[in-house]
Amino acid sequence: MNNSNTSDPIYNLPFALLCLSSLLFSASFNMLIPDLPAYLSGLGGAEYKGLIIALFTLTAGISRPFSGKLTDTIGRVPVMAVGSIVCFVCGFLYPILGTVSGFLFLRLVHGFSTGFKPTATSAYVADIIPRDRWGEALGIHGLCFSTGMAIGPAIGSFISGLYSINVLFYSSSALALLSIIILMNMKETLKNRQKFSFAILKISRKDIIDVRVLPAAIVTLLSYVGYGVILTLIPDWSGYIGLANKGIFFMVFTISSLLIRFVAGKVSDKYGRLNVAIYGLTILCASLVITGYGTSETGLLTGAVVYGIGTGILSPALNAWTIDLSHPQHRGKAMATMYIALEAGIGLGALFAGWAYQDVIYMIPSILYCTAAVALMALVFMVVWKRRSDGLQKSL
Repeated sequence: MNNSNTSDPIYNLPFALLCLSSLLFSASFNMLIPDLPAYLSGLGGAEYKGLIIALFTLTAGISRPFSGKLTDTIGRVPVMAVGSIVCFVCGFLYPILGTVSGFLFLRLVHGFSTGFKPTATSAYVADIIPRDRWGEALGIHGLCFSTGMAIGPAIGSFISGLYSINVLFYSSSALALLSIIILMNMKETLKNRQKFSFAILKISRKDIIDVRVLPAAIVTLLSYVGYGVILTLIPDWSGYIGLANKGIFFMVFTISSLLIRFVAGKVSDKYGRLNVAIYGLTILCASLVITGYGTSETGLLTGAVVYGIGTGILSPALNAWTIDLSHPQHRGKAMATMYIALEAGIGLGALFAGWAYQDVIYMIPSILYCTAAVALMALVFMVVWKRRSDGLQKSL
């Protein structure tokens, strides 16, 4: 379905619907993040804050091989719909399962949403967009997904402050429902679809990881450890510094990410994924140091801006690089591999943050500096891989 004619429009109705659905989906689960640490503490589970993100990413990672295989067999749209449906159901169950164990169980279930929808969405983009514009298209789609990340936490914190945490949960379900309605009007792009059967869910070793995309997966894992740390610690760090709305950091970094994504995807198409990724990783490392050093509102928000620029440059390049490395018939598995790495990075970051933090506020800067060192490892790997790739090309 792809071709190399750059005159083909990418801003068509299917792509617009896909972006809108992803925006609503992203806002649905991200709007809960700022208030979940305090909510869990209120239930008596303060010592489990690190599990809020870790459990979510655990099931997201576990479900990736299944979502990848289903994306390549039964179709892109049904798999995207499963992700939104999980978000819809969980929003209604949080107020009902009002215990620490019930909450942690729901975080496990909720993780299936991001285990399914993004995998199929990336494959759908590759189906409807010409190959030489994947970077641009994934950048625009990422912009819409990031818009949900930006407005979600800020709106969520506003809703919970004005009404209650339960109203926030129901609002999350409402946005997920809108995402489902949009998906119902989208045309399937997978050819030679199979009917669903439980036999498809049988996963072999070769279905779990696409070895062709492991270089991109390694960089993704190391670079997203910082995001797990930020999701876990920034709500408390924001409150300590004096930011009344704990979602402001997320809104600021996501807005800066949005702005850079307008050009980052096109730049990766023109100058290469590896070159752009190296710049993104360099900025990402600096942002984590700045965030740890920022003990004032201005310092913290400066860190948010720089972090958003780094992720806005890096994310489209990594997504497009993953698709570049993949086989057309196994795009679902390839994207699942990358997202497994992403979830593993976020989960490890959240677990590390929860273990090292223990509600001792002065530990947060040190944790962020350690996280910057992990991102630096990704940068070193990227530089070494690029030099090796350049050397191989010269020898041919």
